[in-house]
Amino acid sequence: NGAICVQPCSPSFHGETSLVCEDRKWQMLSDACANLDVQSLFQHWTSCLVVALASFSFCSLIFSHIFSSSQRISEPDFSCIIPDILSSPAIPGNIADIVALLKKISLLLSENVTREKMQSYSRIANHILNSSIISNWAFVKDRNAGSVLLDSVNLFAGKLLLRNGSETIQEPFIATKGYSIHKNTSGMNFDFSMEFSDTGNITGRVVIPEEELLKLPRTSKAISIAFPTLGAVMESSRLDPVFVNGMVLSVSLPEELRNIWLSFEKVNKLEHVGAQCVGWHSTERRWDNRPCKMQSDSISSVVCVCSHQRRTYKSFSILMSPATPRSVVLDYITRVGLGLSIFSLVLCLAIEAVVWHHVTKTEITFMRHFCFVNIAASLLIADVLFILSAVVHNTTLNYQLCVAATFFIHFFYLALFFWMLTLGLLILYGLLLIFFKITRPVFLAVAFSIGYGCPLVISILTVAITEPKNGYLRSGACWLNWYETKALLAFVVPALSIIVVNLMVVVVVVVKTGRSSVGEGCKSQDLSSMIRISKNVALLTPLLGLTWGFGLATIVDSHSLAFHVTFALLNAFQGFFILLFGTLLDRK
Repeated sequence: NGAICVQPCSPSFHGETSLVCEDRKWQMLSDACANLDVQSLFQHWTSCLVVALASFSFCSLIFSHIFSSSQRISEPDFSCIIPDILSSPAIPGNIADIVALLKKISLLLSENVTREKMQSYSRIANHILNSSIISNWAFVKDRNAGSVLLDSVNLFAGKLLLRNGSETIQEPFIATKGYSIHKNTSGMNFDFSMEFSDTGNITGRVVIPEEELLKLPRTSKAISIAFPTLGAVMESSRLDPVFVNGMVLSVSLPEELRNIWLSFEKVNKLEHVGAQCVGWHSTERRWDNRPCKMQSDSISSVVCVCSHQRRTYKSFSILMSPATPRSVVLDYITRVGLGLSIFSLVLCLAIEAVVWHHVTKTEITFMRHFCFVNIAASLLIADVLFILSAVVHNTTLNYQLCVAATFFIHFFYLALFFWMLTLGLLILYGLLLIFFKITRPVFLAVAFSIGYGCPLVISILTVAITEPKNGYLRSGACWLNWYETKALLAFVVPALSIIVVNLMVVVVVVVKTGRSSVGEGCKSQDLSSMIRISKNVALLTPLLGLTWGFGLATIVDSHSLAFHVTFALLNAFQGFFILLFGTLLDRK
């Protein structure tokens, strides 16, 4: 498993094919076999030049050092190479070569893009975006080829010259529209209806609001490009289980215009699966939800408001996550459960405040209740922040607020577990260190160091390591990333480790309390306190472990609605468990 085999192509092709061994079978990894001959293409361009010169059709420079050659060619446009390209099969190796060719054209010939040049360019791009061959992109050696193509088309189309104030260049799988705009224009719409597959078309719309057009100081141009099939290629650059569920719509606008409205028809019109408005980050080559927010989401379409930025966000689409089931029942359980959890924790803290002087007469009972108060307070703050983070994510695009919310949620959820660890260590202190008495100031210093110091260090290290690489937040929520950087392990590993330690403490309690020597060596009151604490830990630890065990299961098998519902139930009712086992069932 995992072995790589590299094979040469058949005699009529050049390049190589890579295969990987999976389950005792060779699976295709990448295919760089191509039959496009650069030299013959070059000779063909030269003959085009001779014809062009003979007919006195002098035009701009076509290819300069396009394939590391010092030779130059001049001709009206590059339409003469189209027959050779369109006659070649759209196999992975040829796709890679055509993407490289289009990139070179964009870099060298993007000045004064006429309608004829844009038509030729679109015909070449359309050849490798055909829905019938889009699956071949999976075996292109360069995994960023889709992103390179998108950037190349955006660059080239952005220089399109507009004759009579507008241009429309339409191919089945790529369309470009351009209009002259000024501040007196009463809104501007770009409407697209394009073939997606043999089964039908999909639609998309770009709207520039009138209030945005008022910002224009002079007459400018707006260009929009639609790709109905490119989204299937772009999804391979993401590791989380989502896929593009509509057109990819690109825009080239003046710097003054920022906010645009986009309407996407869904490819898969499924009822209980949510959509997410995203922009393509051209530098980081990933879909990003920060520049967009959703205005409406129906079964068939989505309307987004997105922030256009010429250097980063120029292309937009919608994502669909089949792996995270959006269920009305799941939402209801989460909301009701969190409400009950917060109410239970407030009630727990109120009861502790009322009976504090009556139940903290000895050092051991003081330490025990002090730990429980901090456990309840940590979970209460984490639950409140969880709700606030959902509001922040759904109503604002403020990335810094989302990072801050995630940091504090991470910190307080960790504090919950580290105070549980402090409680477990307190049990070991009461049972094993019989003749060593710890003073209250020392206990408070140690408890705060463990309960809040350790979570603070872990939280700071997590954000410091992952945020510079934009890997701190997960896509679609204010919470730790899993798919790209595994930042979530900074919560899962400490939490599950503490659960294991506390379960071992419970085993120690069972063994030690069975011996009479324990009773002879410590006060019976302290012993009974230790046993009560042990019962609390014995009940709470498995429940917390079970909760976050199911949380881990939702990542491993994210398609399972049962895992999501079970985790939502256990997670939402953690506050009720603490009230029940930490306060209400305590006879004292």
